[in-house]
Amino acid sequence: MNLLIVNANEVITMANEIDGPRKKEAMKEIGVQQHVSVLVVEGRVAGVAPLEELRAEFPHLIDNATLIDASGQVVMPGLVDCHTHLVHEGTREDEFHMCLEGREYMDILKAGGGIYTTMKKTQEAAFEELYEKAYMHLNQFLKHGVTTVETKSGYSLDWAGEKKQLEVAKALQAAHPIELAITFMGAHVIPAEYKGKEEVFVDELIQSMLPQVAEGQLAEFNDVFCGEGRFTPNQACRILEASRELGLTPKVHADAVTPYVGAELAVEVGAISASHLQYASKKGLEAMAKAEVTAVLLPGTAFFLRDSYVKARQIIDAGVPVAIATAFNPGSSPTVSLPLIQNIACFNMDMTMEEVLTATTINAAYAINRGREIGSLERGKRADILILDVENYKQIQYFYGVNHTNTVIKDGKVVVRDGQLVS
Repeated sequence: MNLLIVNANEVITMANEIDGPRKKEAMKEIGVQQHVSVLVVEGRVAGVAPLEELRAEFPHLIDNATLIDASGQVVMPGLVDCHTHLVHEGTREDEFHMCLEGREYMDILKAGGGIYTTMKKTQEAAFEELYEKAYMHLNQFLKHGVTTVETKSGYSLDWAGEKKQLEVAKALQAAHPIELAITFMGAHVIPAEYKGKEEVFVDELIQSMLPQVAEGQLAEFNDVFCGEGRFTPNQACRILEASRELGLTPKVHADAVTPYVGAELAVEVGAISASHLQYASKKGLEAMAKAEVTAVLLPGTAFFLRDSYVKARQIIDAGVPVAIATAFNPGSSPTVSLPLIQNIACFNMDMTMEEVLTATTINAAYAINRGREIGSLERGKRADILILDVENYKQIQYFYGVNHTNTVIKDGKVVVRDGQLVS
């Protein structure tokens, strides 16, 4: 089916001559156009131009396209959530309740709670339970305008459990309209039974788990949490270099809790992105900028944990391309609303309206190696498109805490209409 979107107040194209993620001032260039229509042919963007120009170039296609009237609305690329922990079992609202009453998260973790609670529940859950819950969450993502989601394993930490999470993600990838970018994260935390013999677990990851991930084509990326109490820079480097040799693209959880040369490590191993970065060094950020490693910032975790926010302005001014993501997970960011994350980044991280749109579209797409296929409305790119119930793009952040998504188009197919899933 071909589509023709007409009468929009504004079309945000994110089009730019830059071949790569946007940096510095380029993050504010979002390609706002007025008096243009969008033609979609066979799942891809055929053109964004005044209707008369499209009609002259594609007369037969225009006449046979399904018309979508976006009067009074804004059209933009589908959102890309480039850091989530989608596949898991259980919730942790009791721990949240304790934190609000003054308990420290580290105290909960030391008592066997925190991530270990999620690991236990995820390991015990059947494939079908994990699949059904994740599918439900993907539906919620979709209704909030997210058309592509990165998801990590890492809540089992033995091969059987990790494989189960990855296979659930693969099944979802085949069944759900949202595209999934799958990341193996066996190196999320050191399992309790390996305390004091961490190198044994690292060897198991390198010699056993990673080869099976690659052989089974279960993931595209490999992520490691490099930080105090997690994996040392040397351990993380070994794991990431081994995964790269197997064809998995490196990612890093970096400098999240304390300074830990995580940003420098991301550059050293050729990572496509580094997440968190609250305590990244100036040297590390400069290296990331030079290597064009995308910084994936996670405002939702600071919001939920009532923690300090990463200095996004400092990272942008250093020339690092910045994306933002929900970090959806049951312990530190239980939200599927990427629009809310945009709001938080504007209010608490000194990012502009334009920068947060760039950070959740084209830059997020580059953080998962899809920047040449999605993230902007340009000829030949996949037609992942949103129609929002706002009069101009500035209202997206102005009316905060609101889901403005009216229509979602994924690969040229309408999957959400009037805010509801299309069956």
